[in-house]
Amino acid sequence: MFPNQFAYHRPSTLEEAVGLLAADPDAKVLAGGHSLLPAMKLRLAAPGALVDLASIEGLRGISADGAVTIGAMTTYNQLVDSDELRARLPVVAEVAAGVGDPQVRSLGTLGGSLAHNDPAADFTALMLALGADVTAVGSQGERTIPADEFFLDILTTALGPDEILTAVRIPVPAGRVGMAYQKHEHPASGYAVVGIAAVLALGDDGTCRSARVAVTGCAPTATRAAAAEAALVGQALTPETIAAAAQAAPGGLEITGDLYASAEYRSHLVTVVGRRVLEQAAARARG
Repeated sequence: MFPNQFAYHRPSTLEEAVGLLAADPDAKVLAGGHSLLPAMKLRLAAPGALVDLASIEGLRGISADGAVTIGAMTTYNQLVDSDELRARLPVVAEVAAGVGDPQVRSLGTLGGSLAHNDPAADFTALMLALGADVTAVGSQGERTIPADEFFLDILTTALGPDEILTAVRIPVPAGRVGMAYQKHEHPASGYAVVGIAAVLALGDDGTCRSARVAVTGCAPTATRAAAAEAALVGQALTPETIAAAAQAAPGGLEITGDLYASAEYRSHLVTVVGRRVLEQAAARARG
């Protein structure tokens, strides 16, 4: 199918892009295009204009100080190839390597994925588990939004109509910390039927001093698994503790079903994938 007619803009500055969005409430931002363009072809989306960010300087790249900052237009392949990420946050590069296919990874962007907020996306859960912040710029200026407040509902984020996600900032945890992401993927699309990210930190006595666990694929938006986190903190990460946390993980989640996987099946997958990813994160934390 063919999309509806639309205007196309390719601004050279962020200010120009924000102005175009502010002037036209029917305009949409174009980043990598792997989500928006197929929806337009199927006429599930019909924006009156596209604002292409590809020519705006400063929206790509990875830098590190006390945290890692990733430009919103940084592609998945750039994440995979980054020495900074492999040294400081290797789980980000690992997840990027498992997104889509080579064509998607060459053009798809981190910022585009987060702003689109597909309920089965990988990076939404990972950013929640990592405690990331996103930077947004709009007509009212710049603001920082914690990942915990950014993902609101299916395909819905805290971005305003004229705001553009420009960067993601991820703190680099110190001490004995293990990070992991695993998913049970749909055999056709590769999207997560259930995907779980975990970041576990150990105290000096070997018990879990903090836990962030986030789930994607089974609810309208990526969600922290608070029950699993509570079952881990203050405990030794024994097989029994991890199994109990995995069993608790579905608690409080708004688990949905579809033709491929019922809500009951997804709930079961949360416990199975949860145990595997917690075991991996715990092993990495122990070193």
